[in-house]
Amino acid sequence: MDKRGKLVQYVKDGDTKNALTLVKELASEIDLKEMIGDLTKGMREVGESFEKSEIFLPEMMLASEALIEVMSVLKPLFKEKGEEEEKIKVVMATVKGDVHEIGKNIVSLVLKANGYEIVDLGRNVDPLNIIKGAESNNVKVIGLSALMTTTMPAQEELIKMLKDKGVRDKFKVVVGGAPVSSNWASEIGADGYAKDAFQAVCLIDSILKENGGE
Repeated sequence: MDKRGKLVQYVKDGDTKNALTLVKELASEIDLKEMIGDLTKGMREVGESFEKSEIFLPEMMLASEALIEVMSVLKPLFKEKGEEEEKIKVVMATVKGDVHEIGKNIVSLVLKANGYEIVDLGRNVDPLNIIKGAESNNVKVIGLSALMTTTMPAQEELIKMLKDKGVRDKFKVVVGGAPVSSNWASEIGADGYAKDAFQAVCLIDSILKENGGE
């Protein structure tokens, strides 16, 4: 296995210490875009392993955190070479009346590890404030988490508010949370539903690809 392959393996293993040591060593001799492509592919494999229950949440989180640390080393190199790619922004929020954040935070971490820029508005966020946050940060995707059946209607409320303001087409809205389902997403007019963090990545990738990355 070459050094680039070792770096990917360290990230997949959640070995942040060795990953950081190696990426600093490789920084001056690698093709940045190829390296990031390899790392992204590695994270996809981690996601697949998680889906198959071959690894569990703590291992997945460690891999995501390792990748974020490695990317923090690579990012300045893009600026130096004038190759920095604009990241697609995603607003994440737990809806009004709901104070649960763990699920949202995991999704945010995995999205960030897969190259998205996250604008985390926190928990118990009013729909209007979510829309304001999406507009002011020029995001393409709004991610809404609801962990209680009593707070699910706030997801629908936000979509209705987007329509009332005439900006529904400006944002893709994805929903998730323990009581949420694909049927609910269809019923309220959301653009998609994801049951976990890695499905969220695949869903958002797919939605944006269908729309030409708009």
